[in-house]
Amino acid sequence: MYAIVDIETTGGVKGPTRITEIAIYRHDGRRVVDSFHSLVNPQAFIPPFISRLTGIDNRMVQDAPTFAEIADPVRALTRDAWFVAHNVSFDYNFIKKEFLWLDEYFDRAQLCTVKLSRKIFPGYKSYSLGNICQSLNIQVENRHRAAGDAAATVKLFELLLQYDRAALIPVD
Repeated sequence: MYAIVDIETTGGVKGPTRITEIAIYRHDGRRVVDSFHSLVNPQAFIPPFISRLTGIDNRMVQDAPTFAEIADPVRALTRDAWFVAHNVSFDYNFIKKEFLWLDEYFDRAQLCTVKLSRKIFPGYKSYSLGNICQSLNIQVENRHRAAGDAAATVKLFELLLQYDRAALIPVD
């Protein structure tokens, strides 16, 4: 089982930065079997440059649930699954930090679609999500939004599974 995750945030991982949006697609190796998406009230100011990048501003999240209020589905959809993301350490460390603020230790095995893409599809100039998706003819809708980027990562992951001749991706 795989939990394919994308988040949007108020900034980089270090410091008091928080999650503003999260999307999770639970995948059984053949198809998506469950999903969750929510804006998240970061209880912090979203800088203008982040709002310009993501389209998420302070007004949009003011009535959204806090991470504490959505922790249950995040926990449930990632439990007993590989935590998969494009540049996995970014998404994983943010979610781990959010759970630490709830006095809870979050620990999941991780798979990075950037690293897997470099091994399974070598030779591309760039492995950023937008560029690798363009190179592989994967449609990305709502770029820099959690649901759109996570959906694109699902399509990328399915291609990685299909072309993984060296068995780099663990299967159940």
